Amino acid sequence: MTATSFTVNDRSYTMPDAPVVVICIDGSEPDYHREAVAAGRMPWLARTLGSTGSSWEAHCAMPALTNPNNVSIATGRPPAVHGISGNYIFDTTTGEEVLMNDSRFLRVPTVFGAANDAGLDVVVVTAKDKLRRLLGAGLVEAGPDLGGSGEFVEPRRRGICFSAEKADQATVEADGIDGVLDLVGRPLPSVYSADLSEFALAAGVEILRTRGADLMYLSLTDYIQHKNAPGTPVANDFYAMIDHYAAELDALGAIVVLTADHGMSAKTDDAGVAQVVYVEDEVRRLLGTAGAEPGSDGLRVILPITDPYTVHHGALGSFASVHLPDGADAAATARGLRDVPGVQAVHLRDDAAATFSLPPDRIGDVVVLAEKGTALGRYAAWHDLSGLDAPLRSHGALGELQIPFLVNRALPRPEPLDEPYGREAYVHNYDAFWVGTTLVSGASDVDRPLASARV
Repeated sequence: MTATSFTVNDRSYTMPDAPVVVICIDGSEPDYHREAVAAGRMPWLARTLGSTGSSWEAHCAMPALTNPNNVSIATGRPPAVHGISGNYIFDTTTGEEVLMNDSRFLRVPTVFGAANDAGLDVVVVTAKDKLRRLLGAGLVEAGPDLGGSGEFVEPRRRGICFSAEKADQATVEADGIDGVLDLVGRPLPSVYSADLSEFALAAGVEILRTRGADLMYLSLTDYIQHKNAPGTPVANDFYAMIDHYAAELDALGAIVVLTADHGMSAKTDDAGVAQVVYVEDEVRRLLGTAGAEPGSDGLRVILPITDPYTVHHGALGSFASVHLPDGADAAATARGLRDVPGVQAVHLRDDAAATFSLPPDRIGDVVVLAEKGTALGRYAAWHDLSGLDAPLRSHGALGELQIPFLVNRALPRPEPLDEPYGREAYVHNYDAFWVGTTLVSGASDVDRPLASARV
């Protein structure tokens, strides 16, 4: 380890005398590990929490989606700061609907880029390739200037960042590593499988064992959670696998932080029928334009859960961003949407940005959040549900806010978060690297980042 501290995005990170590994278990509501521990399937976690570990109630960033939360963990800040407001947005600067997978959408540097620049050995392994460019900015390719100029600059040194999905294509030039399949000793996994997450974990263990690292981030996929409820045999098998690799990382001397990007909820009735509010249809009803051809009237509903991997959720989440036609009454539309069964909350743009720490220029005029048991869609024909082979489970809103936050160290619990929603919580998932470094190190000469992290 060649550096002991660094600062990025107004947070100070002091390295402990051990590697720090943060594992993001995609879609992991707390009941998954609780049920697995109760069933005796996570013996390492049970022993750790019974002796030298910590477990705190935690919140994810909003919306409760993959890209915003992985980037929040990577930057130590909410979307209002880093700019990634969904997996998918309407880019008002170009007039196009686009995936937010490109690093050009980042507005601040990452913890990875700052640690790398400070001389630390940084490793990022993602299950899905969609995160690789966002998380690799400043690590293996150009990223936001650490000096705050707003320009993108090439890193002065290089770390490692690759995806399990395309591990066979990793090169030293592009990803900081090659020969990944031989290193891990596993075949390339299918993107729609538990093997994708296991490959990412196994890669992390082998890299730490053979090459070493100071800071490591392992981001998994929620394929299992979309199809299997907590406590089911498949879910318990998956969490037993996570426990195995976490135990190996612990045995290698790592400080291990287990958290999630978001939770997961069933979006069906008791018979397993999907409960969906089609927001675009509801808005047209309120505007008096029911029956208008989608795309012909200036109305655009964005479902930010949309990504390249829609087989297991059909792009049905629980958070929607409504871009209204010119002249439409946003306040009246919001009032009308609040009366729709299955809708939990509706916010105008500025209120949504202030409440949930979102970038106002990257959300709609109106933001809609569904109740825990309900999903949001655009209109029925827009969604391809042919790939759903299990009752719909999805995420995006307050029903999926609560997440686990587990550390293999006994630590003082922070003060409760000051947030007007959700159950009481003490940390955000994006405090993970601060907790694993500075809090573990016992530093006392830093500002109060847990209190100041919310914008």
